[in-house]
Amino acid sequence: MFRAIVITLSDKGARGEREDVSGKVIEDMLTENGYAVVDRLLLSDDEKPLTEALIRLCDENAADLILTTGGTGFAPRDHAPEATLAAIERQVPGIPEAMRYYSLQITPRGMLSRGVAGIRKQTLIVNLPGSPKAVKENLSPVLPAIDHGLKMLVGTMQECAVNAKD
Repeated sequence: MFRAIVITLSDKGARGEREDVSGKVIEDMLTENGYAVVDRLLLSDDEKPLTEALIRLCDENAADLILTTGGTGFAPRDHAPEATLAAIERQVPGIPEAMRYYSLQITPRGMLSRGVAGIRKQTLIVNLPGSPKAVKENLSPVLPAIDHGLKMLVGTMQECAVNAKD
């Protein structure tokens, strides 16, 4: 069972003016797929606190997977990709490419997502859009591949090799 942390980026949410629906959608999807959600954070849209949180959580090995929601668009306060790029050591471009591919089949606005994915230490970080609908549309098609990637990342690839032979 992989450990996951969900981070929602929302100025209104951080001030208590908006319910964190997207974070709950992610938590439910992860739980349904066998992940242990060990924490959910709600941060403002400021870049520096997210970068600091990502670095701290990865360096403390708090989770195998961190999913962020919000802050991936064009708005002036959308900084999730920049914060993530500042925290990661290696990029994983295939995950956001796949999410944009699937999203484009639903709406041409899918190309406007600036989300990124990457690895710091033994933690995978993936940026998701902010709306609950977009979260489902983006996370559903990539979650099986993320599971496989996490097995490689945390060193359980022997299990992957056995499963691949089946």
